[in-house]
Amino acid sequence: MVGYVELHCHSAYSFLDGASQPEELAARAAKLGYEALALTDHDGLYGSLEFAHAAKAFGVRPITGAEVTLDNGAHVTLLVESRRGYGNLCRLLTAAHAETRVFPVGTGHARPLQPSVSLDTVGILSEGLVCLSGCARVGLGVRDPSGAARLAQAFGRGRFLVELQRPYERGDTRRNAALRDLAEHLGVETVATGDIHAHHPRRTLLQDVLVAIRSGTSLEGCEPERRGNREGFLRPPEEMLERFSFDRAAAERSGELARRLEFDLTEELGYRYPDFSEGQEPAIRQLAEICNHALDKRYGPSDTVSQGRSRARLEDELKLIEELGLAGFFLLHHEVLELAREAALQVRGRDSPRHFLPPGRGRGSSVGSIVCYLTGLSHVDPVANGLSLGRFLNRELASVPDIDLDFPRDIREKLIIAVTERYGREHAALVASFATYRSRGAIRDVGKALGLPYAELERLARLSDGWDARRIGEELEKLPGTHDSKRWRAFAWLTSEIAGLPRHVSQHPGGMIVSTRPLIELVPVQPAAMAGRQLCQWDKDSCADAGFLKIDLLGLGMLSAVEDCVEQIARVHDEVIDLSRIPFDDEEVFADIQRADTVGAFQIESRAQMQSLLRTKPENLDDLTVQVA
Repeated sequence: MVGYVELHCHSAYSFLDGASQPEELAARAAKLGYEALALTDHDGLYGSLEFAHAAKAFGVRPITGAEVTLDNGAHVTLLVESRRGYGNLCRLLTAAHAETRVFPVGTGHARPLQPSVSLDTVGILSEGLVCLSGCARVGLGVRDPSGAARLAQAFGRGRFLVELQRPYERGDTRRNAALRDLAEHLGVETVATGDIHAHHPRRTLLQDVLVAIRSGTSLEGCEPERRGNREGFLRPPEEMLERFSFDRAAAERSGELARRLEFDLTEELGYRYPDFSEGQEPAIRQLAEICNHALDKRYGPSDTVSQGRSRARLEDELKLIEELGLAGFFLLHHEVLELAREAALQVRGRDSPRHFLPPGRGRGSSVGSIVCYLTGLSHVDPVANGLSLGRFLNRELASVPDIDLDFPRDIREKLIIAVTERYGREHAALVASFATYRSRGAIRDVGKALGLPYAELERLARLSDGWDARRIGEELEKLPGTHDSKRWRAFAWLTSEIAGLPRHVSQHPGGMIVSTRPLIELVPVQPAAMAGRQLCQWDKDSCADAGFLKIDLLGLGMLSAVEDCVEQIARVHDEVIDLSRIPFDDEEVFADIQRADTVGAFQIESRAQMQSLLRTKPENLDDLTVQVA
């Protein structure tokens, strides 16, 4: 017997619409006995890889898809059948978001628009995809039967199905009868779906609140947009078969279709970062030439001892890099640093006293690498300072090493655009991050949706620790006044339920992905809020799960402050400061540090650090290193 499989399901990555995390949906599906489950968030694959891994862990086969908005406002549900189909879905979603940012003249930040894609584009990129006609409210089959006919012709009889839903709203019977007539007219099959927005019945109230937040109003003010009967939660397969007793074949067809959708997002996607293997010389030889040239320049011919030790260290390190196949990794970072030099020259100008400063600086365990030192990724000589390589690079390495590059903010802004232009907009993008609900955001958004007094909400927001929204109920009890009404009790419960849910997409502080294969075939890409930037729809964790190499280009305000000091000293005192010659053992500096007179000093200016400095009294750089660590 063929069972029912849910093919239309939204997670919290359908921002301010879905009310459950992908993992919650996967766990609930396993508990209810589903063999497979499709995740079809609105116009994005933000949570798709997270869901795929979670579902497989719970023994549920994940199906990848999305509910896509068309230019006329109608929706279609696209499900991935093959790897080619996945690439086409990524391209479709990239196209849908291409015009979602409008930058008013004279501003660097955009106002967002709703994503949409043309019917023709969907038809052109239909290979490897299965198209369902959309949801009960704004589905293409309901809104535009002629458009549904065009897509049925583009996809073909076996890959276009008319979607039936039964949310128990007024007009269900009439709408489903019309959709069945449409399917018969087009010569295609029907399939039943549930349009799920929550993993459990208790989350349906939160889903109503999310709709109110998205609408910028209260629950009463968004009555037409809400699913007031709270039917959009994941039900057992047997119950869904019974729900569609008027067309049981459509419900069973969901299981038949699910078996065709064999694409597995957790498998190798074919990502490769530029490894410089296509040059005339092997990548390791290119890297060795760069390092040997820099070594000859940094160590004079008279310093034979240091040169000999450094050359021996370099040879050992290059052998390890070749063994691990990481020559391209270091060449890529070196090329990015060369782009940073060009960006720094544009920002500073040739006559600036900042002209002689490096464009950026590496930090962390990478300073233990002589290859990083010689390629400019680090400014610390690991041989002279006796630094070990093992923490950064070793034979037991499970993934590529991590190199953090810090830049002054003005240089970083230019560099991000330069990297995108160098590798192409189809091959490079920033990593996404997701703003999640914490205390103050939850208090203000949920409170407004429930129509609670603004003044009381602001008092509570100021009292809150600002972090864990699950503790708002406890914090509410400490607030002076009476807050025991039914609405305030609902507020305390809803804020605990919304805790940690993603609210919207934003960009990672500096992580970039570069790919030899078009990145827009591996993950959808969309414009960022700042002009010239674009971001992929996965966060750093999903990018890591997919095997993507993340290059960290971090903007450091303290480097900007240091560069500003160099310029001001040159202007006021007519003297150019060489930062490389500043001594590390200045007694007056360490006297200030021991007194905790460190306001404005990077990494040692917080209250906790100041208190620690008063106790530890660091006397040199090694002491300070231990104290900071």
